[in-house]
Amino acid sequence: MTDTLWYDTPATKWQEGLPIGNGRIGAVVMSGVDRETWTFTDITFWSGQPEPSPEGYGGREGLDEVRSKYFADDHAGGKKLAEKFLQPKKQNFGTNLTVAKVHLELEHQGSPGEFKRTLNLDKATATTQYRVNGYNHYRETWISHPQQVLVSRLSTDAPKGISLVLSLTGENDEFTVTNVADALEFDAHAVETVHSNGKCGVSGHGVVNVTTSGGSVQSSGGKVEVTNASSVTIFIAFNTDFRQTEETWRSLASEQVKEAWKKNYEQLKAEHLKDHQSLYRRVRIDLGSNERSQWPTNERRAKFKPSRFDDPELFGLFFQYGRYLTITGTRTDSPLPLHLQGLWNDGEANRMNWSCDYHLDINIQMNYFPTETTNLSDCQAPLMKYIEYLAEAGKTTAARYYGCPGWVAHVFSNVWGFTDPGWETSWGLNVTGGLWMATHMIEHYEYTLDKDFLAKHAYPVLKASAEFFLECMTVDPRNGYLVTGPSVSPENSFFPAGSERAEQHLSLAPTIDIILVRDLFKFLIHAASDLGVDKELARRVENALAKLPPFKIGKKGQLQEWLEDYEEAQPDHRHMSHTIALYRSDQISLRHTPDLADATRVTLENRQARTELEDIEFTAALFGLNFARLNDSEGALRQLGHLIGELCFDNLLSYSKAGIAGAERNIFIIDGNYGGTAVVAEMLLRSSTTEIDLLPALPAAWPSGSVLGLRARGNIEVDIKWKDGELTEATFKHFSSGKSTVYYKGHSRQLSFQANSVTKLSGSLQLFG
Repeated sequence: MTDTLWYDTPATKWQEGLPIGNGRIGAVVMSGVDRETWTFTDITFWSGQPEPSPEGYGGREGLDEVRSKYFADDHAGGKKLAEKFLQPKKQNFGTNLTVAKVHLELEHQGSPGEFKRTLNLDKATATTQYRVNGYNHYRETWISHPQQVLVSRLSTDAPKGISLVLSLTGENDEFTVTNVADALEFDAHAVETVHSNGKCGVSGHGVVNVTTSGGSVQSSGGKVEVTNASSVTIFIAFNTDFRQTEETWRSLASEQVKEAWKKNYEQLKAEHLKDHQSLYRRVRIDLGSNERSQWPTNERRAKFKPSRFDDPELFGLFFQYGRYLTITGTRTDSPLPLHLQGLWNDGEANRMNWSCDYHLDINIQMNYFPTETTNLSDCQAPLMKYIEYLAEAGKTTAARYYGCPGWVAHVFSNVWGFTDPGWETSWGLNVTGGLWMATHMIEHYEYTLDKDFLAKHAYPVLKASAEFFLECMTVDPRNGYLVTGPSVSPENSFFPAGSERAEQHLSLAPTIDIILVRDLFKFLIHAASDLGVDKELARRVENALAKLPPFKIGKKGQLQEWLEDYEEAQPDHRHMSHTIALYRSDQISLRHTPDLADATRVTLENRQARTELEDIEFTAALFGLNFARLNDSEGALRQLGHLIGELCFDNLLSYSKAGIAGAERNIFIIDGNYGGTAVVAEMLLRSSTTEIDLLPALPAAWPSGSVLGLRARGNIEVDIKWKDGELTEATFKHFSSGKSTVYYKGHSRQLSFQANSVTKLSGSLQLFG
């Protein structure tokens, strides 16, 4: 069942619950027979507050002083000055918090049987069904995007109907519940003491409304009690004062519930399905099936590795699950993009130094890796808006820390406009974190060819980023290269050559910086030409582009992570940022730069050979993505299987292992779900602005199948079918005019096409019809 997660046992903990959402509010549904709990979240429910970038940092003079130490190969001295000029104190940064838990306690007499709970991805609905004394009990819960409410219906054919008590609990003391007629209203305040002072954060107000068919409803003591109803329908609406200047936000929840009640349940559900399926059904996938397709999802996952991943449909399910989590987590009108845990929250990151925030050194980027290629381009909109927000906020950081125009953001951010370096230079000086985010604007344009988006949104942000780097970068007198820094290669470290074995994190021109700046400069030159603007700026960018350091291959045959061939202090590190030159960028490829591609493979193999590899969700996804780019189908399959089988909970949500990066236990981090979805797509279709590869990393485990509706750069939709390991048919729907060269194994064909045309190719890339 490619579209359904299902289980024949109750969910007893969050890691077994099933996620639902509408791009703003979400819930994880934990179902049992006599109890059900919904962990309720809102993407805007943040602690912390806006705070100005502190004054008194070094500016350009301080930056030049720091660099002078690195020009003299004095890493220790450079670090000391960087801590003086580029390391702020932690303020009220904040974190996204869980709003509340909604509890349903049900009264049953007799022994239950035939229990089943499901998450239907096509319907975006969590269901629970079972029998007690021969009578059927059924629940279904979903969150309406059109109506902005959570909706749940419980029904039974038992003569005595349904009896239950509904209650809510908050995550802190500033949570109150009030009975209003037969409804509940609740107020929540997003405060905590790990990432802020325990006083600042958004406020929220919600409404819970319960109606029944038959039976009775009573509301008192902060609870709602239902007795002997044949069916029960529950609505929950919630809003916060985030970015609200008027008090009218408090009345929104009541208005949303009232509007929902004007429609009958079936009408509401039909609108929900139409809205969700308009996105979900854009892509269909068939990777094959076997008898395991009939097993409960937790059993399939548990036996996935021992079977050597002999469950092709589970790969397809994981792919569609990632698309489902995109649709339910980030919609066109979402006020914020996906954070470290998407839209949901198990609370663990909030209790430690991580924070459930916007990590800009891989995590948030990976959340959106599959969005374009899996035909969900419009779901990028919240990310595009957030990047524009960062670009505006980052102007102050650029001026105060670097004395430069333009904008910059570092290792992580929040909803309050934090763009300064982190409060530890060892990880906080990721000077291209904001730029990495902004490259998603480049990708969005390459897939859509939306000139209006380019002119009004992408180009202004990217131009301002280029202005920062043009001014901030400097020529290294030791080699004549134009360099960034001091900066980190997230979040790795090295031993400088010829020095005592003192671990260092900062250097000039780490490879990740140069990859991102090179892509920025190249794109800006073409964009300025296409838009007919900024000839002088484009000339400056072109001159600077020629001075950037080249890629280098180290003495071990690896792609160097730093400008110098430093010894890795953490050769088993989880981050592999410099490999984005292969996956994400087109600067390295098997076809055009085979030596560098081979060096990247050595980098990957060296990491994998480490017995103490920091083996977590996004690392497995990165391995899979890079192996797919190397046409290594079996390597990609192994990493994808490892991710699903060993780095996911039973609800198939990915996690970061305990003991890594300070994690005390396995912590839900959603980027593995999105990264894994991107791996499947990358194995089946690869595209650049000039080339399309069909089935570049098709594994033997998926001998026959199809994928319909993937997207390629150039505003193209692609359907692919294969049998016995060989391409049988590919259909290209061109929504814009252009040219592209299509590759499959030893075949190639150049296509020239007009907008709104269709091209069909055979397995040997001959034209059909």
